[in-house]
Amino acid sequence: MVKELKGIAASDGIAIAKAYLLVEPDLSFEKSEVADAESEVKRFQDAVSISQSELTKIREQAAKSLGEDKAQIFDAHLLVLGDPEMIGPIEENIKNNKVNAESALQETTDMFISMFESMDNEYMRERAADIRDVRKRILSHLLGVTIPNPALIDEEVVVVAKDLTPSDTAQLNRKFVKGFVTDIGGRTSHSAIMARSLEIPAVVGTKEVTADTKKDEMVIIDGLEGNVIINPSDDQIAHYKKIQSDFELQKAEWEKLKNESTVSKDGVHVELAANIGTPNDLDGVISNGGEAIGLYRTEFLYMGRDNFPTEEEQYEAYKAVLEGMEGKSVVVRTLDIGGDKTLPYLDLPEEMNPFLGFRAIRLCFANEDLFRTQLRALLRASVHGKLKIMFPMIATVAEFRQAKAILLDEKQKLVASGTDVNENIELGIMIEIPAAAVLADQFAKEVDFFSIGTNDLIQYTMAADRMNERVSYLYQPYNPSILRLVKNVIDASHKEGKWTGMCGEMAGDQTAIPLLLGMGLDEFSMSASSILKSRSLIKRLDQTKMVELADKALNQATAEEVVALVEKYTAE
Repeated sequence: MVKELKGIAASDGIAIAKAYLLVEPDLSFEKSEVADAESEVKRFQDAVSISQSELTKIREQAAKSLGEDKAQIFDAHLLVLGDPEMIGPIEENIKNNKVNAESALQETTDMFISMFESMDNEYMRERAADIRDVRKRILSHLLGVTIPNPALIDEEVVVVAKDLTPSDTAQLNRKFVKGFVTDIGGRTSHSAIMARSLEIPAVVGTKEVTADTKKDEMVIIDGLEGNVIINPSDDQIAHYKKIQSDFELQKAEWEKLKNESTVSKDGVHVELAANIGTPNDLDGVISNGGEAIGLYRTEFLYMGRDNFPTEEEQYEAYKAVLEGMEGKSVVVRTLDIGGDKTLPYLDLPEEMNPFLGFRAIRLCFANEDLFRTQLRALLRASVHGKLKIMFPMIATVAEFRQAKAILLDEKQKLVASGTDVNENIELGIMIEIPAAAVLADQFAKEVDFFSIGTNDLIQYTMAADRMNERVSYLYQPYNPSILRLVKNVIDASHKEGKWTGMCGEMAGDQTAIPLLLGMGLDEFSMSASSILKSRSLIKRLDQTKMVELADKALNQATAEEVVALVEKYTAE
């Protein structure tokens, strides 16, 4: 039976493929007696053997896609599976007590987990987590259910999930994953942002797709309009294949603008930059004609692993991007962990409001060694290109001064040790806290540039969590209050001879671009897949006319009135 759902169009394009359910399976079971203990032991041994083969394959895939260091976490799991001191007692439990394998596995591993968790040694405590992971895998094979693993996908699918974590999306192979659809999220959720980075269609916030979709059912994802069709008819498949074909033709037209600069109809040049998470994203930036990197999200270097990246690892990652951009500007944001981005190896406090809490620059000041390591790696890499460093979550001028002082201290130490450092590194801040936007005139005297992070600036200004569907109607990029803050920041920077960019999702929003062009935004940084579409739009706009549009928009009362105004000005 055909089922149609409506969600939020998060990443352009059409995907038509079988569903791959990335949802946690039900691993519940009842304890029971068994008549044939030997057969039950054999059933357990088979489940262990399958788990070993599976983990070996996962480890190989992880080494290829994520690197040898991140693959090593699976070595610990394989050691647990091959440990006779763990496996032996489970088999003995089955034989002696004539209980089912599931129950013996649970009881024995519970004992080991308790023992490891009570130890003082941190390394031994971490083994408890390894045992839990291994138990879950063996249990899944005993129960005949599948634990999904995106790294093992080896055929064309669309991923169906409640939500996707950054580490989930980091494992998606674009060759096989044609798109994804989620129950929750919005255009600015990390899964949506990653979809645009991967240049795959996505629809988020459908509320019920995981409940309505079965494994291997055919699914259509319409990332242009936000539609999802489960079990589509032949006519629907044909209809969407035509839309898919038309969209590919449109992309081919935009492709012709790849090597052109971004100039408005009346000759005003702006810079179209890209947001990236890893050096692997560079190909997308170059193939989409990116004129710079406006946001390098360094937190992805810290994710999907079980320890902090070393200074050398970070240096190599920053160097790769700077060299790859061949002298074009690269804005690197220092570590922005906290909120909805956590690290398993960094013990962060439980907070009532993590988005308003201990995160980003606040966390870096409290973990200064961590911060200094990153700054040293950046400073050493600076000789390989045009580096600009940006501090996130700055609320006060004193915070910027503190961050700058730490950076200059590390620079002085490096120079004294004979290490080359670029003398022309610009230092800026992300404007994402309303307090900083309001005080932009004072910040502009001290920074070299601003980059407006609209994803957080909007949620903080409107007091509306962008991950909460119940208040998603308040996530209003075109609200005149947001536009006034943006204009205030741009004007303040220009008055001091500085520049302002925007790295939030609003920068690639086709309704917002005419307004931002009219306000005088210097750099628009967006998902690489949005660059050519945005260049095409800007080439059709008269900046003088957009100045008039922006002035009128600032004096509207509602977001809806602003949108109507944009439609009027861009239709003429």
